[in-house]
Amino acid sequence: MTDVSLAEKEVDIQTADGTMNTLVVHPSGRGRYPVVFFYMDAIGRREELSVMARRMASAGYFVVLPNLYYRTLREFHMTWDEAGIQEMLRMVGTLSNELVVRDTEALIRFIDIEPAAQAREIGTVGYCMSGQFAIAAAARWPDRVKAAASFHGTPLVTDKEDSPHRLASQVKGEMYFGCAENDKWADKETIGKLSDALAQCSAASQVEWYPGAQHGFVFPQRPSVYDEASAERHWDRLLSLFARRLPQSN
Repeated sequence: MTDVSLAEKEVDIQTADGTMNTLVVHPSGRGRYPVVFFYMDAIGRREELSVMARRMASAGYFVVLPNLYYRTLREFHMTWDEAGIQEMLRMVGTLSNELVVRDTEALIRFIDIEPAAQAREIGTVGYCMSGQFAIAAAARWPDRVKAAASFHGTPLVTDKEDSPHRLASQVKGEMYFGCAENDKWADKETIGKLSDALAQCSAASQVEWYPGAQHGFVFPQRPSVYDEASAERHWDRLLSLFARRLPQSN
């Protein structure tokens, strides 16, 4: 879809732990659209992610972008000095797969009563720290999450029971992992272990390397790592995945 008029709103969604401020964007009109849960990266919800959410919505999806840091603050302002980086890492440490799955329960309650949401068809996508969340949600709701994507995701292999490489066996939807060639948080050994685990799963999956790309290559506002060619390939892979697995009734 191109040149699509969008409807956009900020909503406060009640969770088990508080009120989660969330961006919702979808094509305007009276149609119903498959849902995409867009999990933020460690830098937090910001206009850069809102622009990405609009691009997803323009392809025909009901996109939900929550502030996962809501337990601590409604808006996180990243600064790229040592203090800012340490604060970001502290915020990352406040999250877990368990907590984000609990938050996703609230998102599902929300979409189930939204008239523009084709709520039985869900895709998940996560970047950096949230690649794991996209897979965790797909494992928790295997009959509803039809597609799950992780881009330069981390951590994907841990010794925990809810490590993504272990949860993958519970997923029924198609999984895609876009991996930066130069990523100290998801190196070739780690991704090799992920690939081995996926090979034992019944669900369709793909692991793809992005040659020369660095961790965070998707984001235009990070000029030191942004890779336009790789970022555009990411859009092609993501929207192709959704087109295969999230049929649109409009």
